[in-house]
Amino acid sequence: MKSNVARRVAAAGLGLTLALTLSACNRGEDAGQKVTLAVSTLNNPFFVDLRDGAEDAAEDLGIELDVVDAQNDSATQANQLATAASDGSAGVIVNAVDSAAAGSALGPVVDAGLPVVAVDRAVEGAEVASLVASDNVAGGEQAAKALAEAVGGKGQIVILEGVPGASSTNERGEGFTKGLAEFPEIEVVAQQTAQYDRATALDVTTNLLEGNPDIVGVLAMNDEMALGAIQALGARAGEDIHVVGFDGTEDGFAAVEDGKLYATIAQNPEELGRQSVEVMSKVLAGEEVEELQNVAVDTVTVENVEKFSD
Repeated sequence: MKSNVARRVAAAGLGLTLALTLSACNRGEDAGQKVTLAVSTLNNPFFVDLRDGAEDAAEDLGIELDVVDAQNDSATQANQLATAASDGSAGVIVNAVDSAAAGSALGPVVDAGLPVVAVDRAVEGAEVASLVASDNVAGGEQAAKALAEAVGGKGQIVILEGVPGASSTNERGEGFTKGLAEFPEIEVVAQQTAQYDRATALDVTTNLLEGNPDIVGVLAMNDEMALGAIQALGARAGEDIHVVGFDGTEDGFAAVEDGKLYATIAQNPEELGRQSVEVMSKVLAGEEVEELQNVAVDTVTVENVEKFSD
């Protein structure tokens, strides 16, 4: 009698074990999908935060996330995307180095039938399931108005532009133009790319100061360039020359608190990364998604920086 009971218990246990094993395998099949995240550069705190948000979401959703860094080189990104088309990835999230170049670079991915989600920067010439991005035009307009407030609505300023061809560069530039149009006494005496890079912005600002010693403001398309400009300005930063950045990085917030940076337009890079993975998960599940996922931006000054820098 005991033997029969033991056999029944053992059989039941074996059945339960098999059921749990099969269930785990099925969950693994759903959760084990590989997605490539192609980032323009990880030599920038903003995109490090974006990657971190994407990795957190991927872990929550059971997605295997393969992050590749193009180091701001379009040719490198094209090679990485071609690899993603054939390495078992189920989908690609792309943060384009160059919005126009990314269209053709995504050709192999599209030809392989893989869905694409763009994050932070648009893609031209290729179909994407969704774009997850901040409203760069609105943010650019806010930045321009913040600088105008800082300089009293008049004087000469310079603009530090981002990577040429990137949609964020184009859109923030459009916003700058809209915002500055309300202040006819502000004159843009020079604008030059500093590649979204702090060290490059230090050099560019130093050179621009030599030819434009009377400027009262610097409008930078990201915080890294704003911080490079602050280095170049030295003691003049926050005193007779005001600087406004864009992104809302921790270094940017610290500079606002120190009075060196008048304002930054705060995006939420971690949220951008998180939402891009969440959107891709829905696409892979066959769900409908919005073509544009807007993440709000905020103007951060010394008056409200504590809310953002915690």
